[in-house]
Amino acid sequence: MTPHNLDLIFTLTGALVAALAFGLLTHRIGLSPIIGYMVAGVFLGRHAAGYVANYDIASELAEIGVILLMFGVGLQFNLKELLAVRAVAIPGALVQIALATVLGAVTAHGFCWDWGAGILFGLSISVASTVVLTRILSDNNALHTQTGHIAIGWLVVEDIFTVLVLVLVPALAGKGGQGAGNALLSIGGAIGKISLLIAITFFFGRRWLPQFLGWVAATRSRELFTLSVLAVALGIGVSSATLFGASMALGAFLAGMIVNQSAYSHRAAIEALPMRDAFAVLFFVSVGMLFDPWNFNQEWWMIGLTCLVILVGKPIAALLVVRMLNYPLHVGLSVAIALSQIGEFSFILATLGRELKILPGTAVDVLVASSMISITLNPVLYRLARPTAKIIGQNPFLHWLLDPAASAFRMEQEHQDKGMTPRQRAIVVGYGPIGRLVVRLLMENEVEPTVVELNSDTVQLLGTQGIRAIYGDASHIETLKVAGLEKTKNLILTASELSGAVELVQAARDANPKVYIVARTVRLETKKSLLDAGANRVFSAEGEMALSITECLLQTLGATQDQLEANRDSIRKKVLSFESSG
Repeated sequence: MTPHNLDLIFTLTGALVAALAFGLLTHRIGLSPIIGYMVAGVFLGRHAAGYVANYDIASELAEIGVILLMFGVGLQFNLKELLAVRAVAIPGALVQIALATVLGAVTAHGFCWDWGAGILFGLSISVASTVVLTRILSDNNALHTQTGHIAIGWLVVEDIFTVLVLVLVPALAGKGGQGAGNALLSIGGAIGKISLLIAITFFFGRRWLPQFLGWVAATRSRELFTLSVLAVALGIGVSSATLFGASMALGAFLAGMIVNQSAYSHRAAIEALPMRDAFAVLFFVSVGMLFDPWNFNQEWWMIGLTCLVILVGKPIAALLVVRMLNYPLHVGLSVAIALSQIGEFSFILATLGRELKILPGTAVDVLVASSMISITLNPVLYRLARPTAKIIGQNPFLHWLLDPAASAFRMEQEHQDKGMTPRQRAIVVGYGPIGRLVVRLLMENEVEPTVVELNSDTVQLLGTQGIRAIYGDASHIETLKVAGLEKTKNLILTASELSGAVELVQAARDANPKVYIVARTVRLETKKSLLDAGANRVFSAEGEMALSITECLLQTLGATQDQLEANRDSIRKKVLSFESSG
């Protein structure tokens, strides 16, 4: 028998080893590793014939993964980006929740559940998984796109709504001396607590958190800085749950947004967040541990109808809202499909309903099975969103029917551009001293630049000057696609230390094989990697310095102009190697 004091070690080891084995297997056969993680949980769960892991410990470890994941999402988004999508995220989330709740309640009532259980079941399948959504967006380089911003904002609204439901359900159930008459008071108290959490977090966090991280960074201790970031993420997450009754995921998300406004966000992501993937794996393992495969034969009809609500009903509601607000069809399809799954918050609501004796015991099995099916199909369906939108766009009738605003715009552009020669365009990444000079020279030569910049103040300033600018991280290919990569003829990387520049050049070459890529780097050794990745020309500060020094020495030795030109060509070939061999 396993000693009690080793439960944590045995559970952690068993979960990670099993997740690795089944994750590799599912990846090998072309499925998402997430499915393998949940299958590993089934084999480790209490319904398995073999090794049984401690579910309570596994679920707590999984909660750490959710906290770190939401903290990482917050690190990559700021308040302005979320407020920019509030017009679609708030109504969209509420409409989708309402429709999914109604469909779920009707489905449950058809299987002889009472309406109270049906409504709670519908609420459980109305909210999407944080872990799955962020993983889907990250895997498809969509986290920094318009789709990613809308989906994350949508998810935040769902999280806040879930917190309200968690407060309201016990009141309606008459627990703890509360009756249904106190429901409005409970909702008001929950809203007040969440508002107070946000106010306190941003008021004190924006004032003191950057200073605290700066003080820790000044110690030049990597361990202390990593520890401080983990303490901030977990500390604010746990405090939001214990002091304000909010979800730990929401508190961690707010903490990440605050750190994102400091100069230490990039270092925090590099040094403290790699472990989030390992802990996020434990979430899927814990989901699989809940599943009782022996109940599948008895509940398969309800599982099928529940999946129909998740995979069809929810996406239709989301697509209609996004399209009604005049967003492009591919954005609507991508957002709708990304949200067509359920996860951790569904199980939190279901667990509460079971504890309050509102939901029957089979509800959890139905939700786990539906979660596994929807998570399995979600990545495949998401990759079909853009091709589907493209097919619709090529069909005149369907394009007019489903995307009338875009059709009208396209026809208007065709009339305006008829007989006109389009202007040359170029994407300029970075607006430092070199970027500013490049943009000015391009405009003087009648080339229309689009600047990709992470400094929001710079983006706003360029907008007032009539220069098109995109706020976003250029290391993500989706940001360049928003800037028009697939149609532009020139891509200029003026930032010398762009994160992931080699991978970005390769992705840009794949997205637009005809684009002419010019890159800048500080080090000579990086130049070959950029050329091999697909850059047409690469300029190195070290190489240019070597060239200037050599020319200066030749002049002092009395070299003629012809000799300088000949040596300059030789130096460029031997030292700089600007042109790619391909």
